[in-house]
Amino acid sequence: MGKPKKKPPVPTVALPTPSANGKGPFPLPAGYTRRLALILFFFSFLLYANTLGHEYAQDDAIVITDNMFTTQGIKGIPGILQYDTFYGFFKEPGKARLVAGGRYRPFSLVTFALEVQAFGQSPFVGHLFNALLYGATAVLFFLTLLLFFPPGKFGLSAWYTCFGAALLFAAHPIHTEAVANIKGRDEILALLGSLAALYFALRSTRDQRPFLHLAGAACLFLGLMSKENAITFLALVPLALYYFTKSDIRSILKSTLPYAAAVVLFLLIRGSVLGWKLGEPPMEFMNNPYLKWAGNQYIPYTAAERFSTAVYTLGRYLQLLVLPYPLTHDYYPKHIDLVKPSDFRFLLSFFLHLGLLVYAVWGLRKKTPLSFAVWLYLIPLSIVSNLVFPIGTHMAERLLFMPSTGFALAAAIMILPFKKREKPRQNLLVAILIGIAFLFGLRTVARNPVWKNNYTLFISDIAISGNSAKLRNAVAGELVVQSEREPDSLRKIDMLNEAKGHAQKAIELHPTYTNAYLIKGNAHFYLKEYDLAIQAYRQALAINPEYKEALQNLPLALRDGGRYFGEVEGNLSKAIDYLKAAETYQPNDYETLRLLGVAHGVGQQHALAIDYFTRAARLRPEIADAWLNLSTACFASGNAAQGQAYLDKARSIDPNVGQR
Repeated sequence: MGKPKKKPPVPTVALPTPSANGKGPFPLPAGYTRRLALILFFFSFLLYANTLGHEYAQDDAIVITDNMFTTQGIKGIPGILQYDTFYGFFKEPGKARLVAGGRYRPFSLVTFALEVQAFGQSPFVGHLFNALLYGATAVLFFLTLLLFFPPGKFGLSAWYTCFGAALLFAAHPIHTEAVANIKGRDEILALLGSLAALYFALRSTRDQRPFLHLAGAACLFLGLMSKENAITFLALVPLALYYFTKSDIRSILKSTLPYAAAVVLFLLIRGSVLGWKLGEPPMEFMNNPYLKWAGNQYIPYTAAERFSTAVYTLGRYLQLLVLPYPLTHDYYPKHIDLVKPSDFRFLLSFFLHLGLLVYAVWGLRKKTPLSFAVWLYLIPLSIVSNLVFPIGTHMAERLLFMPSTGFALAAAIMILPFKKREKPRQNLLVAILIGIAFLFGLRTVARNPVWKNNYTLFISDIAISGNSAKLRNAVAGELVVQSEREPDSLRKIDMLNEAKGHAQKAIELHPTYTNAYLIKGNAHFYLKEYDLAIQAYRQALAINPEYKEALQNLPLALRDGGRYFGEVEGNLSKAIDYLKAAETYQPNDYETLRLLGVAHGVGQQHALAIDYFTRAARLRPEIADAWLNLSTACFASGNAAQGQAYLDKARSIDPNVGQR
């Protein structure tokens, strides 16, 4: 037998742009990268295609629909850059900084302003761009991993591992909050800029093209301008260079300088806008979950309680990454409640994460790929863990968007380790990974419809987060809003009664929740339960005497309650008491003065009736009925001449007045 024939050489290309010249730091089969990247992009996009018909939801009002800067389009961009991210919504400097340190994330708001300029307020466009950007992020993650694990060095398993990790990342349902909610674009852009920084850092070092570090630094800066947690990549860039290149420490530190400059520039801009003090966490339960109710007031957790609760949430994060069920958009108190240091859930999470940290440190010397994956998970997670500084909430699924890259990489490495094995077994492991990605994808597609609008989101997730004061309050508020549009009167009553129940539960969970008292009052008001509405508004004002919405709604409830008790119940004394109370809040309200005139006229107190009708007529002299009421009161008091004069005045405005 003759010698076996040699196989023809496989065409190669250099990353990132495929070519036929075979040059580059790690040759790859021609077109392979492009084909896999396209598959990944379309897979990622199609997972969120069912969000394109969705409306705005959740925090979209803060950054888009009710933001005074983004609604101006291009004209609003200077304001976006000059103020706290929340300022355009609250329009008050004090309210903008609801959480310690404030928020400065202008880049995503700039993209929203550009969309409004070009397309108006279009949720379709917003969802479309989120899905496209998400697809681009998955592709960039894949290309960056190929720089970490070039097939020229790691063999065919590098293709499986890199693509598998990117596939798991793309399919993971934990990302639905970041992608299906348009506001989540800040998460997408932050990760996109951070991954681009990693990509250019590796390319620059391997290709000996130092200027690419400048491109990487620019990308990191844009990531920081999208969301502050991109700052963690200042640690991951040199770590990646250490793990995946042969550069010495001195060269790595030198290469990191442009990225450090980008971080410094961002911090200088942020400090000039928001100031340099992080400030103390507010003593408000919805913006500082590390508070507990004791002695009829809120007091801070002890240091041990805060630590154990924060570490417990890290365990919840890991559970959601491994088994993404159940998912909810709301992890506010008391869906997550105080976890004491003696709680086994804290202890389990603590030792699990301690083990991860020990393994990551151990793997530094050997530069094991799995240990880098652990760093890629732990470092971005650290800044949103509440262990470094308070972030205003216990946890949120969107906060796993960046750390999930490390989880996806670790999962792919463990399923498809970089070792030679028999082909059947390798194919089986690839099938297992694809099967997991398929199940994740199904869960993602099934979860997306929940984000259709606020009503769907809140009603769906209350089954999961029933102990969240914030979500109970949100459900109550949305039911009140939807009841106003409900044509079926019986269904409307049911919705308002349901809203009362949710608001009351929110108050039980958070006794000083002024907004819950307000919404409860609104539900009572629409049900014409005026006594209870007035009581709820007064309870809100007892907690915060300057609560604007309660100050607006209380006199309305008093006025309409006065009308109801006078006209329907025939309780003249109570009607006058309520109307006088309304007058103290709004002394120049025409309808309140008119009703007081009517009530006193019915009570034969003609002098008072004339006084109130006179004040009402002076406020609204263009209304014929105002003069007619005054005329009637004068006639009733025996002053016929004055009564006729006011009647003539009324008929000069409306000749038919008094004849209907």
